[in-house]
Amino acid sequence: MQDGQDPQDQRPQKPPSKLQPPRLRMSRGVMSWLGFVLIALIIAMVVQQQYPSPQLISIDQFWKEANNNNFAEIILSDDQIRGTFKEGTQGLPRGQGQNLRFKVNYRLDDKLPDMESRLRQICPQTKIVYEPSNPPYMQILISVVPWVLIIAFFWFFIFRQLRSSAGGAGMLGNFGRSRHRVSNKELTNITFKDVAGVDEAKEEVAEIIEFLKNPKKFQRLGGRIPRGVLLVGAPGCGKTLLAKAIAGEADVPFFSISGADFVEMFVGVGASRVRDLFKSAKENSPCIVFLDEIDAVGRRRGAAYNGGGHDEREQTLNAILVEMDGFDTSDQVIVIAATNRSDILDPALTRPGRFDRRVEVPLPDLKGRLEILKVHAKKIKLAPGVDLMHVARGTPMFNGAELAAIINEAAIQATMQNKDMVELEDLEEARDKVRYGRSNKSRTIEEKERIATAYHEAGHALLQTLLEDADPLHKVTIIPRGPALGATMSLPEKDRYGFGLKWLQATMRVLCGGRIAEQKHCKDISSGAAADIEQVTTLARAMIVDWGMSERLGFVKYSPDPHRESFFNEKPYSDETAHVIDEEIRRFTSDAYRDAERILTENWPNVETVAQALLKHETLDADEVKRLMAGEELDKPSLSGILANEGAAPKLQPNPPVARPAKPGLPPLGGSLPQPGMG
Repeated sequence: MQDGQDPQDQRPQKPPSKLQPPRLRMSRGVMSWLGFVLIALIIAMVVQQQYPSPQLISIDQFWKEANNNNFAEIILSDDQIRGTFKEGTQGLPRGQGQNLRFKVNYRLDDKLPDMESRLRQICPQTKIVYEPSNPPYMQILISVVPWVLIIAFFWFFIFRQLRSSAGGAGMLGNFGRSRHRVSNKELTNITFKDVAGVDEAKEEVAEIIEFLKNPKKFQRLGGRIPRGVLLVGAPGCGKTLLAKAIAGEADVPFFSISGADFVEMFVGVGASRVRDLFKSAKENSPCIVFLDEIDAVGRRRGAAYNGGGHDEREQTLNAILVEMDGFDTSDQVIVIAATNRSDILDPALTRPGRFDRRVEVPLPDLKGRLEILKVHAKKIKLAPGVDLMHVARGTPMFNGAELAAIINEAAIQATMQNKDMVELEDLEEARDKVRYGRSNKSRTIEEKERIATAYHEAGHALLQTLLEDADPLHKVTIIPRGPALGATMSLPEKDRYGFGLKWLQATMRVLCGGRIAEQKHCKDISSGAAADIEQVTTLARAMIVDWGMSERLGFVKYSPDPHRESFFNEKPYSDETAHVIDEEIRRFTSDAYRDAERILTENWPNVETVAQALLKHETLDADEVKRLMAGEELDKPSLSGILANEGAAPKLQPNPPVARPAKPGLPPLGGSLPQPGMG
C-alpha cells in the first residue's frame, strides 16, 4: 500500500475507461471510392442491358423506312430525329424485335416545316411530335442527377445502416460487435433492499460483492473468488433482479446481454460478439457480466441436441468456455448467468472453474411472499387495515413476478373504480385475475348448462369438505372466469413441496366428484370434466412411473431420463412393463372414481342442497357449505334479489389461486388445488 492511499480502497488502480466504445467512422479512402465506382459500373451494366441505347441510322435509311411505313412514332427536335419502329419490322440492323428505338443525327434548323409536312404525306398513320431541344445544362443534369441519387441511396440507406448495426474494422466488421447494454448504480438504482423472498440466495452472493469491493482481502490467504455464478430458478423468481442488485451493491458497471443476442444467421458472429463482450468487460473491470437465458447458447453439445447441422451455437458456446478460462486471478470480472433449464446446459459450462457457484432462486415461501408484497406495496396507497399476510397466505406457489402483478392489478382496479386507496377486495380480485383471468360477468349461459355446472361444482365441494386428507375447501362458484364456467377452490394450510400418498388419493377422488354428480343429476355427461380427467391421469401416471407408489411395479423409476442423448423417444422398459403401467393407471383412476361415487351417493341430499344454493347465490364459501350440510339456512340475499334491489350485477367475490408445482416434473398441482368445472 502506498503512502496516503485509503486503506479501505484496495482495488488495483487502472486508467479510467469509457463504458461505451467510441463511435467509429467509416474510412473514405481510396478503397471506399473504388467501391463506389464498382457499384456504379455494375448498375450501368444492368441498366444498359435492360434499356439499351437507340440504334443510330443514317438519313437515307430513315427515309427508306419512312417510305415503307415502318415507324410507330417520330419525334422531331432542333438537332436530331428519333422515334420507334413498329413491332415486327423486318430488316432491322440488329434483327427483328430487338431495340425498336432509333436516332438520326441530322440537324434540321430551317428545314423543319418542310420535313414535318413531307413526313405526314409519306406516313400519315405515324405519330409525329415536335419537341424543342433542352439547353446544354439541362442535358448535363439529366445525365448526372440519376447517378448522384443512386450513390446517395447506397450511402445513406446501406452503408450507414451497416455501420450503425455493426461497427468494427472495415465496412462489415462491425457486425460482430457485442450488443450488450451497460448500466451502473445510478441507472438501475437497485440494491438488496429491492430484493425480497430469496434470503439464502442473497447470503450466497454476498461474498461476490465483498470481492468486488475488497479483492485483496481474499488474496491474502490465497483464495480465489468464483469466476461464474449460475442462477437457477423458475421464471419470475427474481434472477435478473438479483443480478442487478449485486451490481448495485458493489457499485460496479453491469454488462447485460441475452443468450439469444449471440446467435445470428452467419456462423462465427456469435463467437465474435462473445470475444468483444469479454474484452469490453476486462477494460472496465471491476464489473459484472450478466448472461440472461444462457440456455439459448449453452445447450449440451452433440448430435442428439443440435441435429448435427448448424453449429453456430456450438461455436458461441466454445467461445464462452475459452473466455471464462482466460480470466486471471487479478481480473475483477464476475460472470453471472441465469436460466430455468439447467438440466440441458453443457457439463463443460457448469464445471468448477467456469460457473463455480450454483445459486438456487426458489419460489418464495409464506414469509418470502409477505416480504415481496411489502416491497411492491410501498409504491401504492393501501387502505388502513389491509392485511398483506392474508394475501400472502392465499397465494401459495406464486412467484415474485406474479406477486408484483397482483399489486399492480389491484392499483389499476382501484383506480378504475375511483377509489382513494387500494382495499383488500381489490388485492383478492387481482390475485384471481392474475391466476385465472378476468371474470366473465356478462357471459350468457343456458339454464341447462348452468344447472349442470352447479351440480358439477357441488360434487367437487362436497368431497373437498368430507375427505380429511384433502386440502380445506375455500370457495365454490359457478361464475365464469377465464375458460372455466365454474371452480371449486381449496386453500392449503401450508406450502406443499412434496406429495403424500393419502393427499394424492384424496385429490384424485375430489377430481372425480364433478363428473359423478353431473351425471347422476342430469343423466348425461359433458366435456366439462376434461381438465379433471387430465389431472387425474397425470397424477396416476406420476405416482406409478416417477414416485414408485405401485405395489405391482415396486420401487422403480420408469419415466425416461431427460439427460439421455437419443434421436428417438425410447421407453426405458419392455412392452410387458408398459402393459402393466397402463393397467395400474386404470386401476388407480377406477378406485378413485368408485370411492368418490360411493361417498356422493351416501351424501346425495347434501349435493342437492349445495347445488341449489349455488344456483341461487352463485358463490359459496367454506363456512356456508358446512352450514348447508348441517341443515341450516343461509340468510344472505339471493342473486335475483340483489339484481332487483340494486339494478346492477353483484360484485364478484374473489377466488383463491391455483398453485403451481413445487419443482419441474411434478404434475400441475401444489399448494392449492383448483377444481375447474365445465371447462
